[in-house]
Amino acid sequence: MSYRPLPKKVDPRKLAERGVRIEGLTTPKDLPRLLTLLCSDEGELKVSLDFGKDEQRFRTIQGSAKGHVFMTCQRCLEPVEVAAEATVNLAVTLNDDQVKKLPRIYDPLLLEEEEIELATMIEEELILSLPPFAYHDDCSVQTSFGEKETTQSTDKPNPFSVLAQLKAGNSKKPN
Repeated sequence: MSYRPLPKKVDPRKLAERGVRIEGLTTPKDLPRLLTLLCSDEGELKVSLDFGKDEQRFRTIQGSAKGHVFMTCQRCLEPVEVAAEATVNLAVTLNDDQVKKLPRIYDPLLLEEEEIELATMIEEELILSLPPFAYHDDCSVQTSFGEKETTQSTDKPNPFSVLAQLKAGNSKKPN
């Protein structure tokens, strides 16, 4: 299956009436708000969206956006590749009354104009799907003393062991 760039603007109501499927590619360069959370504009995201109507006649947009982007590792501050996977499950609404009537399985897409920017809609879902902090699995950081410290270490000394020794020493005092 070959992916093309996503269309800039679409009318979700017309696409839902016709049952259209849109598949395309986007990059972090095309998503400026998402880009502010990343350390690189590299990466590619495959988008697949199905516009249609459900059994209650709500116009829906269902699909996904999947790919990889680069965030800053919070341990070593180097780029780390992160899977970006967003699921889209929206119902097109025209006013607040329609939003109130939506089944809970849908998130509302309140239309203010006939057409929406497809990249902006995808961008919002992707931002919500990113982890709040990104880390390498086997990251090590440089300490201020020039030593390397591995953050995956499991044999760290217990900082409270000194207190346990003091407590044990106090219990041996004669009355």
